[in-house]
Amino acid sequence: MGGVPQLVARIPVGTFIDHGENRETTNGPTVQVSEAYQQVLGTGKFKRITVKPGDVLPIQGMRASVVSSDGALIDKPLPGAGAENSGCKNSEPRPADQTENPRSLGTLITFGKLKLLDLGDLTWDKEMELMCPRNKLGKIDIYIVSHHGWFQSSSPALVYGIDPRVAIMDNGAKKGGTPSTWDIIKASPGLEDLWQLHFSEEGGAAHNPAAPFIANLSGPEDAANYLKLTASTDGSFEVFNSRTNKAKHYAPSH
Repeated sequence: MGGVPQLVARIPVGTFIDHGENRETTNGPTVQVSEAYQQVLGTGKFKRITVKPGDVLPIQGMRASVVSSDGALIDKPLPGAGAENSGCKNSEPRPADQTENPRSLGTLITFGKLKLLDLGDLTWDKEMELMCPRNKLGKIDIYIVSHHGWFQSSSPALVYGIDPRVAIMDNGAKKGGTPSTWDIIKASPGLEDLWQLHFSEEGGAAHNPAAPFIANLSGPEDAANYLKLTASTDGSFEVFNSRTNKAKHYAPSH
């Protein structure tokens, strides 16, 4: 929820959808952004919806299913999912994360024949609960890489289980893009391309995609280039890079 005051100052916002109150009350920066969010809500100008796993967001034209929220997960597979997940054997168990991240609001969006997964900052331990031993999400087309591509998320159980065609990482030059996470995503069997918002300094030459797939290359100043996803109900989509002014089209998978 960081940056909410700046967000509402720049673009129109009607409704905020969240997992509920902040539980990480001993972390100063987290408390600050939570208080700033509450101040924005306190103006009375915005609607707020707090959701739980199994809810469907009230958005016309698509089905946005909530799969995680406030530390809870869906307990049954989504329609068409539920197969045994072979990726679980490649994922070591990790201790429960004690930050706010495992409480992330995660959604699987179905738009016609297209499926997109965005789990926010959901952590490795919660991914294992969601995906093992059976894959509760099924296969998807587009994976918005969790937690900026940091090592705390994107387990093989998740990534290989959802088997995305395209992954889009909203990382910063010095935020996310961990080499170990990059390796997991790139090894996903059905992956066609990985797109990144920034060149990852931690990743270096060996753990970044080719330049056409990066919105902001390495440099002293951030040029604020963006990636834009345009989707169609037939299952086709394209990713546009504002830096190169070019888009790549992806035909329907079926």
